[in-house]
Amino acid sequence: MFVLGLVGLLTGPLVGGVIPATVALLLARQTAREAYAAGGYLTGGKWIRRGRKLAWAGLVLALTSLVVAMIAGLLHLAAAPVGTDFAPGTD
Repeated sequence: MFVLGLVGLLTGPLVGGVIPATVALLLARQTAREAYAAGGYLTGGKWIRRGRKLAWAGLVLALTSLVVAMIAGLLHLAAAPVGTDFAPGTD
């Protein structure tokens, strides 16, 4: 989970980090349940929390990059000319 969370964080700005971050969150939930059911016999709780935090950070970065891309696209469309420019003297 930690590695998937790290991959999600590093590729989050490229929007490709959504898949590994989602998988990391799903695996973190499953692993946390197993660690709780083991009654303290399994270790690695810190790594689970770190991976979960990195995965959430990757998802936030992916969402932020999508919002920035949408705003840039809207600004580009707003600056585009609406009609066709004709030569002077054309009716």
